[in-house]
Amino acid sequence: MKQLVTSLCLLLLLLPQLPAETNPVQKTVTIIPIKDMIEPALLYVVRRGYDDAVRNQADAIIFHMDTPGGAVNAAGEIISLIGKNDIPTYTYVDRGAYSAGAFIALAAGDIYMAPGSVIGAATPMMMSPMGGAQEMPEEVQEKMTSAVAAMVRAAAEQGGHDPKLGEAMVRADMEYKVGRKIISEAGRLLTLTNTEAEQLVGKEKKPLLSSGTVKDIDALLIEIGLPNAQQRTIEVTGAESIARSIAKIAPILMLIGMGGLWLEFKTPGFGIFGLLGGTCLLLFFFGHHIAGLSGMEDVLFFMLGVLLIGIEIFITPGFGFVGLGGLLIMLASLINAMSERMPGSWQPISWEPETFTTPLLNVAIAFGGSLLLAIFAGKYLPKTRAFSSLTLHETIGNSTDLSEELLGLEGTTLCELRPSGSALFKGQKKDVITQGEFIAKGTTVRIVSQQGIACVVESV
Repeated sequence: MKQLVTSLCLLLLLLPQLPAETNPVQKTVTIIPIKDMIEPALLYVVRRGYDDAVRNQADAIIFHMDTPGGAVNAAGEIISLIGKNDIPTYTYVDRGAYSAGAFIALAAGDIYMAPGSVIGAATPMMMSPMGGAQEMPEEVQEKMTSAVAAMVRAAAEQGGHDPKLGEAMVRADMEYKVGRKIISEAGRLLTLTNTEAEQLVGKEKKPLLSSGTVKDIDALLIEIGLPNAQQRTIEVTGAESIARSIAKIAPILMLIGMGGLWLEFKTPGFGIFGLLGGTCLLLFFFGHHIAGLSGMEDVLFFMLGVLLIGIEIFITPGFGFVGLGGLLIMLASLINAMSERMPGSWQPISWEPETFTTPLLNVAIAFGGSLLLAIFAGKYLPKTRAFSSLTLHETIGNSTDLSEELLGLEGTTLCELRPSGSALFKGQKKDVITQGEFIAKGTTVRIVSQQGIACVVESV
């Protein structure tokens, strides 16, 4: 009887464990797409993917990769993110993982490749601000290659791969071999197909790089022991897609934005130029903010710069420290908005000159282009019928407050009008502004209308 009671007690203790045996916990994997160009805007997508994986206690992260490469700094940030997380990470090379894509794949751990896919060809190139690659001086090329080679060796070590294999993808003058078998001869960059990457090499007969060829993500999950795992795919949002597009046309947006604001300062009233310029600059900051590069502080500093230049033009005659300070603040905010920064910080990721090369080139092109646009517009735009109608409408609309005794009054400019300044009328100093043209100091002018507290004048 005592044995029977003991057996029943043991049975009761085991019963609660039966459901746990028959209903195992659902496994979860987070799939992060790395497709098209690798650029700063992609960092936002990858960070969001890691946040999702941590929040949902994912059992694995899979990079679904098909990329021609891209920004080395952006790839470095992703590699750093991989190294700071304990979640097992895999890469599925769908069609190609070139350049910066190969760096990320090397750092992520096990690599699986689709039939016909390729990985490698990772020599660094400097991208032109308007897109495409551009040639570099030999000493600069060697400096960049050396730095990138070190980065790739570290990435390969992080992912458990041969560092020399990664370096062979960067240096064309390097021969790569395993034992006595030459994998890549000197004179060409190491680039591997899926079958070449999974070949067994060395005394231990280990795969050269790829853990295997699989047709899709489902087949990969079977290989890594998660056949029925729930797949949480990180979708690129519309805002992120817009941000990536905006990043490609940043110089054009800045050119139109700065040129539009300058023309608006030169034109009485607030019209089409100010609206166009403001819209382009808002798009610029929006794109970089979504990309995780620009914070609200950049927008605020830019607006402060515009305000200071407005004060210089409309309140204090001439061009002095206020206007120069405003211009410098505007340029600094644009450069900082395009500089890669530490996550959650306003500081750039590095204070090395290379960090600011592309932003400086972008701003220089936009600033130079806006100056040419302003010169061209100042010379030819006032002669067009559309511009004449616009300025005439503004002056008529604002002339109601002008006293009849001032209308037509002639005086002499006390400083250069570019387009604002001051002039002397019957012994009284008045703030004046032109209709966009430049008027030299000491020129006789006539009042034609009023704009706010300033009189609109024309040369006699």
